[in-house]
Amino acid sequence: MSARVLSVRDLGGDAAYDEVLVLQERLHDQRAADEIPDTLLLLEHKPVYTLGRSADRSHVLFSDEALRQAGIERVETSRGGDVTYHGPGQLVGYPIVHLGEDGLKVLEFVTGLEETLIRTAAEFGVKAGRDSRNRGVWVGNDKLAALGIRVSHQVSMHGFALNVNTRLDDYRGIVACGLRDAGVTSLAHLLGRDVPMADVKAAVVRAFQSVFGYGKTVPHVG
Repeated sequence: MSARVLSVRDLGGDAAYDEVLVLQERLHDQRAADEIPDTLLLLEHKPVYTLGRSADRSHVLFSDEALRQAGIERVETSRGGDVTYHGPGQLVGYPIVHLGEDGLKVLEFVTGLEETLIRTAAEFGVKAGRDSRNRGVWVGNDKLAALGIRVSHQVSMHGFALNVNTRLDDYRGIVACGLRDAGVTSLAHLLGRDVPMADVKAAVVRAFQSVFGYGKTVPHVG
């Protein structure tokens, strides 16, 4: 795998969920056709609750009016998992990766994503780990990062959401990941200070490259 290249595309902040989903689908098709290399999208979304394929709709606690007042959109999506939140201060990563080229199984890929975020947290002095109840990255009983992917034609899309400087109050409108007895946290909350998003992005790219064994990363062109 060391000869493979990872293209990294930073979409910045305030990204609309639907628009990025269209981009993901286009890149997914291009990767399946071997027109582009593996690609990692990094971004921050506008506030949105997303419901995965197995989501319980009752886990969105806010009414439509409450959602409007809070400025939070609700979207049903094709990833796995239950209900989660995306918003400002949260680093979202969408890996468009061809698992078949290196014989990666889906669960191995998900475990690798967890490892990427565990290593990222460690760079900022936060010891994170896994929890048998739910995939993702945890600090004690609080979830630091959520995962939810879809694989079609051996190519992944959707991905992970790491709480960096996330507005944790926005989680009050959902039962995050369907877990009523667990909380959520962020790097900023754990460290008692805001964390530069650029530093977290760089740490994620380093960890992703190391975990999945890419020879080098390149910025997106075109």
